[in-house]
Order: sequence, then C-alpha cells, then structure tokens
Amino acid sequence: FRTREFEQMEMEYFVPPDEAPSWFEYWCEERFRWYRDLGIPADRLRLRPHDPDELSHYSSATSDVEFLYPWGWGELEGIANRGDYDLTQHATASGEKLEYFDQASGTHYVPHVIEPAAGATRAMLAFLLAAYDTDEINGEARSVLRLHPSLAPYQVAVLPLSRKDTLTPLAGEVLAAVQQRWMCDYDETQAIGRRYRRQDEIGTPYCVTVDFDSLDDKAVTIRDRDTLDQVRVPIDALVDELADRLG
Repeated sequence: FRTREFEQMEMEYFVPPDEAPSWFEYWCEERFRWYRDLGIPADRLRLRPHDPDELSHYSSATSDVEFLYPWGWGELEGIANRGDYDLTQHATASGEKLEYFDQASGTHYVPHVIEPAAGATRAMLAFLLAAYDTDEINGEARSVLRLHPSLAPYQVAVLPLSRKDTLTPLAGEVLAAVQQRWMCDYDETQAIGRRYRRQDEIGTPYCVTVDFDSLDDKAVTIRDRDTLDQVRVPIDALVDELADRLG
C-alpha cells in the first residue's frame, strides 16, 4: 500500500562472501524477533521468502516481514542478501578498489551486504493496530492501547486523588522520584476514573495514585493498565517496584 510520505530505517551490514547466507538468516530472525519483542502477536506476523521470480537481479535471497493489517497482509520490512553488487558498482563508477584485507587469512575480498530495510511509519502503524483494544469495565466500554512500555508515550502517570493542597506536595515528590527513570505524566483534573481512562487510551502501562491515606502510611497505589490490578506500595519502594515491572 502507498502513503504520502515514507520514513525508512536501513542498515548495510558487510560480511565475508562465504558467510553471507548465514548472516542473512541471522538478520531475518533478529528483525522478526524485534517486532515480536515489542508486542506484535505471532499470529499477526510472518516472514515470507521471495519467490525466485520476485528477486531483484542483485539479490540471492530476500525475505519480507509482513503484518496482518485490517485489509490483509502487508510488508513491514525487507531483508536482502545483496551480494557484492553495491560495492562493485561503486568501484566501477569511482575507479577505486573497494576491497577488504583479511589479515587472518591473508586474502582480499569484496564484502557482501545484508540489508534490512524497514518502514518506520509502517511499523508504528502496525504497533498501534496491534495494541488497540476495547473491553468492558463495570458495564462501561473502555478503549485501551496495550502498547509495549518501550513504545508508550508515558510509562507512568502520577495521579493525586484530589487537587487539594494537602496532596499536591506529596504527589510532586512521587513524580520527581519516578520521572528520573521514566517518561511520566501528571494529571490532577476530573475524577480519578476518567483519568484512568485517559491513560488507558494513550497506552500508559502504570498509574500511581496518591490518596489521603498516603499522607499517613507513606504508600501509593499502582494500577496496571492491562490487568486492572491495584497494589499498595510504600513510596520508598516505588521506583524498585516499577523497575521490576517495566524492566
């Protein structure tokens, strides 16, 4: 499919000619794993080798990482074994040898290139589509973006239960502690339930609620976006607890 603009991430990985096939397989596996590790379900991803009649004239092997969009399978990324085509073309045009001398073997060779080329905007669209979900809580519909923490705009939101001056200083201390490690949002407007929903919609994995009990027990409540579980944690242990959850 076509978009008005296309942002691409690309790497040229130079390898000895006889190692090119194994490095090609390595990068196919690594690039596929990258999407899985960032939250795309296995049943919405596939690695599709190109048929011989699809291969570019310079490629001995190419595979596409494809995502199951709402309209069908589409390419996210291509990984190609480009052989020595790029360097030989540069050498021919420049008149300069582009060879590598391997001191261990005492041989010269033109490196082969393994090229992973990924669509950055396509990948982000795939992450958003895979993360978007709806469910129901107490009879009310909820929209939630189940983004991997590494992709979420905020990893933590600090939410004082009230805007009263008695809670604001402590909430500020909690925010100062966690924002040294993670991107954080601070929201004290409207009812706490509405604020939870806002954080769910933008994909924030954890909300930290500072309530009036926090003034006495020096503890806060961590709410999990996906499970909705809420646990009480001492403020002194909050950063360690979030680190265990967020990695």
